[in-house]
Amino acid sequence: MSTTIDILAPVEQEGTKAVVRNWLKQVGDKVAEGDALVELETDKVTQEVPAPCDGILTEIGMRSGDDAQPGSILGRMAPHVQSLPSRAMSAGQQPLSARTGMHYSPAVRRAAAEYGIDPSTVSGTGKDGRVTRADMDLAHEHGARPPRSDSTATEVPPPPEARIAARADTAAPVSAPSLDGNASRKVPHTAMRLAIADHMHRSLATAPQVTAVVEADFTAIIRHRDAHKAAMKAEGVNLSYTAYIVAACVAAMRVVPEVNSQWHADSLEIFGDVNIGIGTALGDMGLVVPVLRQAQNLSLQGIAARLQDVTERARSNRLKAEDLRGGTFTISNHGVSGSLLAAPIIINQPQSAILGVGKLEKRVVVRNVDGVDTIQIRPMAYISLTIDHRALDGHQTNAWLGEFVRTLESWPR
Repeated sequence: MSTTIDILAPVEQEGTKAVVRNWLKQVGDKVAEGDALVELETDKVTQEVPAPCDGILTEIGMRSGDDAQPGSILGRMAPHVQSLPSRAMSAGQQPLSARTGMHYSPAVRRAAAEYGIDPSTVSGTGKDGRVTRADMDLAHEHGARPPRSDSTATEVPPPPEARIAARADTAAPVSAPSLDGNASRKVPHTAMRLAIADHMHRSLATAPQVTAVVEADFTAIIRHRDAHKAAMKAEGVNLSYTAYIVAACVAAMRVVPEVNSQWHADSLEIFGDVNIGIGTALGDMGLVVPVLRQAQNLSLQGIAARLQDVTERARSNRLKAEDLRGGTFTISNHGVSGSLLAAPIIINQPQSAILGVGKLEKRVVVRNVDGVDTIQIRPMAYISLTIDHRALDGHQTNAWLGEFVRTLESWPR
C-alpha cells in the first residue's frame, strides 16, 4: 500500500484566511522537496507552499478560489518517485511555464487566470522583455484573448486555473445594461480587497476613533536631506522623507509611550519595541503594511535602508508573511498620492493609533523673527493622528503630535 503525505496550508500566516490562487504543479508532476506547489493569497501577501518531500503530486484537493484555513489539506503527494509509474500529461495538464517555456511571476499567472489571457501572446515591457502584471492588465483592457486555432496553428488549451475562473470570485469583469440604460460592469473582489473591507469595517465597529490635525514645517529635514542624500546614495541607500517621519515617531513615543499600545478589556498593553507599519499602496490591488521592527534601535540611515528594502519587496510581491506581523503603530503617507488631508485614517487594529501625513507643499505662513511677525513661504504638510479613544485622550494625542512636529522642525544640520 502506497503512502501519501498531506500538503498543508501554513499554520502561521498573515490573517486567518487564505485563498488558493494558482497551482504551480499538476497531478503526476515529479517534484523535489522545497519546490513551490501552490500559491495562496491572504489579505496581505501571496505565498508559495513548498513540497514537503521528494515525490509525485497525486491529488489536488483545493482549487482556485477555495478558502484554505491554516492547517487545511491542499492536496497530497506520494514520496519515493522511483516506485511510482510516470504518466504523460497533455498540454492542458502542464503548468503554464511548461507549456510556454517561459517563467511568469505570480502576479502574471493570477492575471492569466482572471482574464483568460495566455501571457505568451502579450508583449512584455519588463526586463529582458518579460511580461509584467501591467502588461496583462493593458492586454485585458484592449480586449486581448487567448489565441484561436486555425489551419496552421495548434490551440493551446487554457490552464486549469483559467477554466475555474468562471467562478464568481475569479470571474472577469462582466458588462451589462443597468435599469436606467447605463452600461455598467461588475469587477469581482479579490481576496485582498475583501479582507481590507472586513478589516476596516471591524476597526470602526470596534474602536471610537478621533482625529487630531497639526501642521509641520519640513524646512529642517529638507535641508538635512539635501546635505546627506548623495552620501547615502553612494552606499546604496535612498534617504526618503518617510525615514525622517519614522524617526520622529520614535521620538514622540519616548514622550508618550501610551500611543504605542493595544487596548484590552482589563488593561492597556504598552509595548517596549516600536514596530512601525508603513502603508504601501499596490495600485488597484489594494495595500499592504510591511513592518519596521524595533525602529527605536535604528539610526536614520538604518531606517532608510530598511524602508527601501520592504517597500521594494512589497511592490514586487516578494514580501513574506512575517514582514507584515507584529506592528504596534502605523504610518499612512497619503500625501504621496496628492491628498492634503485624509480623516479619519482608520486604525490598523488592534493598534491604538495611526499617523497620517499629507502632501508636502509650499504655503505662506507667519513666523516671528526678532519679535516681528514676518510672512514666509515654507514647505508644509498636515499631520494627523487618529486614536482609539478608549486607550488615549486628547492631551496624550496632542502631546505626541507636539513632540513629533518639534522633532521634525528642529532637526540638526
